[in-house]
Order: sequence, then structure tokens, then C-alpha cells
Amino acid sequence: MDMTTADAKRALAAHPQNSSPNSASSQASELNGSEILVRCLQAEGVQYLWGYPGGAVLYIYDALYKQDSIQHVLVRHEQAAVHAADGYARATGDVGVALVTSGPGVTNAITGIATAYMDSIPMVIVTGQVPTPAIGLDAFQECDTVGITRPIVKHNFLVKDVRDLAMTMKKAFHIARTGRPGPVVVDIPKDISMTKLPGTFEYPKQVEMRSYNPVRKGHSGQIRKAVALLLAAKRPYIYTGGGVILGEASAELRELTKLLGYPVTNTLMGLGASASSDPQFLGMLGMHGTYEANMTMQHCDVLLAVGARFDDRVIGNPKHFGSVERKIIHVDIDPSSISKRVRVDIPIVGDVKDVLQELIHQIKEAQARPDAIALNAWWSQINEWRRRECLAFKPSTEVIKPQMVVDTLWRLTKDRDTYITSDVGQHQMWAAQYYRFEEPRRWINSGGLGTMGVGLPYAMGIKLAKPDSDVFCITGEGSIQMCIQEMSTCLQYRTPVKIVSLNNRYLGMVRQWQELDYGKRYSHSYMEALPDFVKLAEAYGHVGLLVEKPGDVEGALKEAIRLKDRTVFLDIRTDPTENVWPMVQAGKGISEMLLRSEDL
Repeated sequence: MDMTTADAKRALAAHPQNSSPNSASSQASELNGSEILVRCLQAEGVQYLWGYPGGAVLYIYDALYKQDSIQHVLVRHEQAAVHAADGYARATGDVGVALVTSGPGVTNAITGIATAYMDSIPMVIVTGQVPTPAIGLDAFQECDTVGITRPIVKHNFLVKDVRDLAMTMKKAFHIARTGRPGPVVVDIPKDISMTKLPGTFEYPKQVEMRSYNPVRKGHSGQIRKAVALLLAAKRPYIYTGGGVILGEASAELRELTKLLGYPVTNTLMGLGASASSDPQFLGMLGMHGTYEANMTMQHCDVLLAVGARFDDRVIGNPKHFGSVERKIIHVDIDPSSISKRVRVDIPIVGDVKDVLQELIHQIKEAQARPDAIALNAWWSQINEWRRRECLAFKPSTEVIKPQMVVDTLWRLTKDRDTYITSDVGQHQMWAAQYYRFEEPRRWINSGGLGTMGVGLPYAMGIKLAKPDSDVFCITGEGSIQMCIQEMSTCLQYRTPVKIVSLNNRYLGMVRQWQELDYGKRYSHSYMEALPDFVKLAEAYGHVGLLVEKPGDVEGALKEAIRLKDRTVFLDIRTDPTENVWPMVQAGKGISEMLLRSEDL
């Protein structure tokens, strides 16, 4: 896949050496392992590769120097390489690709790999390894990459023969993007990267793996049972997770929701699958979900779960959740996710898009229709719960409320093509609650692992893929410092993202838990030595804006939007005492919510 003209110009500006006459597109009769690797990436349509060089991968970097179809992005830390590739994958649906060297290069990448694994993100991470004869001898910059990454990848490979490299890469991309997606590591020893393979290179057209055959079509009999149960429901509910986003099934979900007239909720990772403006959408559910979403979850009689896994942040205490009798239909591509935490009545293993299409077809063909009287009564109850207005907050003219910042950002960007990334903590929850997502793949955050520091690298990866879109990173003064060095990468590769730091001088979520559960003993959650973020942004070559008054928030956000071609850091000093509500405390049930501090 060739780069666009704009991409090519950015690549040339960032890497003037790539205009070297050494750039070659002709087919060589004898390629080394590194050149084969690059040909494999080109065959897979890879446009962007995030990485950091080191001794074990220098042959690969030499091969990259000799081509101009793949733009390599030099990050400032290997963790950010994987995060940026991850953000790219989340926003585009393509496989993200990263390249790191052996030893510390691999160990620095571990957090990024684990983050992608927990959220089922399709990625291929190429890692350098010491020469094959030195493996196991504690060579310089050696680590057991296969062993270290085994628990946090969908699969990994150690290439022992250059003749296997092309097929290994074909398998890696196939595994990463099919079934339940996930990261795949390909570990390439240095001698393999330099060994030449005689003959003409051909990338495999097909791949067959007897031990890996993910199911796509759901069992028709199970789908028929699900249809009958759904149409007979008195208090139905549709609960969807990140699997709907990953499975490109948002259109089918919306059609099904309209067809049935049932209420629907999305998890943190599923936001955008349903339009936030849809009156049937009850908002996010779970630990910081809406009152109506959680109460509907607890009191429904038939639950359709699609691409979700009933994790602890969604259903709270499973004993409390299981205390109410209900019938559960669970659709997921991964059979190991079904009945893992909650027993289900009708399991359907298959691609969520295919299963939803078949559900819609069978519902349209069915003689029965939902019970209108029962459904009206159910909606009346739901609307009673909605009247609690659980996301209402008290505005202030004295101190900046973080909810107001996110709400203002939404108002200013809702009609623009906008992507929102976040780090992890209070700001993440406020972003999820107050930014109303209308489309899938616009909300990019770490859900499963809860990784601080992802927001800026995610934004970089997205901005490279979507140069004409607005990309905002909502973060906190704690999270942003985890990968703040990537502001240098933003400058070099001209990825003008907007950083909205809700600076409350605390590790906010830690402080909130300490306030509620630890007797207000704020152990090491206050940030006592913060940098001047405005000067720091300027030192990196960007624009810094300090915002201290509520009346200045909208103007500062408008200025950031106006400066389309500049990275802008907004240091917004928010109320340090503000908490995220609603909240389900650890060990409590999903309907045992604290709606505000008065409930304590």
C-alpha cells in the first residue's frame, strides 16, 4: 500500500536520508532476512512502523533505509512505540506494527504489549534477538523474549531459519487480525536478519494452520433459541462491549436496537458502538456507569451480551449480580470468554457481525413480536431511573470543574471529525461520561490493563493515520509524565495533537479511593513537584497554555483547535477535591451505587 502524497512529504521531511539513491523497488534475486522482513511488511500493506533501533535490529534498519513505502517513526521510548502502533490499530482497524531491539528494547515494550493483549488489539511486534548461537548464554542485551511475552500475547514466534521468515510473518498477521484479535510477537535473531536466501522472494498468498481455525458463523440453532428468548422478554436489555467495535458491527447493533426497541448500553471499551444521542442508549454501565444503565442491568429478565466479558468493573460483585434471576444470551468470538465469570443460558460462538446479521434476519422473519405493553412498562421504569440525572454536576465560577472541561470540548468538536484518547484515572472516566460519542473507533483508551501513559502515544499514532482529523488527548498531570518525552516525536513527525491536561495536583483516582476507603489518608497521591508544563511544551517546540479560571476554558480550547498545525498543551488547573460519580465501591453490587458524596 503506497503512502499518500501528504504522507510521503512528511516522511521525507522527517527522514531526508530516505531520498537516497539507495532506495530500491526492484526485486532482488538474493535477499537477506531483513530485506525479506521489509518485503513481508510491504506485502501486508504496512504504511507506518513505530520503533527504536539497537544492535540486534541494525540489519533491519538498514533494509528500512533502502525503501520508501513504509514510514518508520522514531519514538523516544519503546513503550511508546507499541502504544502508538496500538492507537493506530484501534482507530483504523488495521494491524499496528512496532519494532524494538533485544533485551531492554523488549522489556520496555512489555507494558505496551500487555495493554494491547488485554483489549484484544491486532498488532505485530517485531523484536530483535541475539544471534542464534548466543541464545541462552546470557549474551549482551539478551532476554527470553518468547518466555517473557508468552502470557501477554495471542501467539509468539522465534524465527530459527531464514527460510521460515516469510511464512512466519504471514501467520503472525493472520493470527493478529482474525478471531479474537491480539498482539503477536515475532522474535528475529540477528544472524537470521543478515542471512541471505537465494532465489526470488515470494510472499505466501495463503496460510493454513491446523491448530488455529476461529469460528465465524454462529450456530443457527442457538441463534433461533436466542431470537425466541428475546422476543418473549418482558424486561430486555442489550449489553455490548469492545467486541462490537473490533468486529465492525456497530451498524448491525444499531439496526437490531431499532428493530426491537430495546434499551442498550456500552461498556467503557464499547462506547461509540451505539450513538450517544440515541434515546434507547442508557449510557455506559459499570463502576462509574450511569444509574439507569446499572439498574437496568440488574433488573432485566433477558440480557443479550455481545462482544463483552462481564468483567469486574462492569458487573461488580458476581454474587450480587447472580442474585437476580435472568436469562443471558452471550455472543462472542472467543469461546473461553463465555461463562467465564457469569453462567449464561444461550452461548453463541461466532463473529459478532455475522451473528448480529443472522439475528436481525431471523427476527424479521419471525411471526412473534416484542410484547408492547410489557416493553412500555419497562421503559417507564427506566425513565424513572433516568430522572435521577446521575451525571449532573454543580458548575462553579470560582474553580474549574473537570466535567465542564470535557463537556465544553464535546460542544466545540461534536460536529468535527474528532478522536479522543485518554490516559487512566479520573480524567478517563470524566471523558467517558461527558464526551458523547456518536461513532465507533473515536474513543481510544486502555480498558483492561488500565495503563497510564498511553494517551499521548495513542494520539500520535492516530494523527499519523488521520492527519485531517482533530485528535485530543485528555490526560492528567500524573499520566502525561509517563510518556511525556514523546512530545519530541510529535515535533519531528509533525503530528499536531492537542493535550488537555486536567491538572488537579493529585493522582486523582488514588486520592478518591483514599478519601472514601482509607480514612482520607492521602499516602503519596499528591504531586508536590510538578514542572511548568507551559514552559516544558515550549521547550519541546510546541504551544503551551495555562488555564486557571472557568471563564477561560472555552477560549483556550478554541485556540487549540484554531492552531491546527501545532501541538498544543493545555495545562488546565481543575478542582483538586472533585470525585467521579456515580461509583460502585469494590466488593459492592452493580446497583449499590454512590451517586454523590452525600450518599456516603
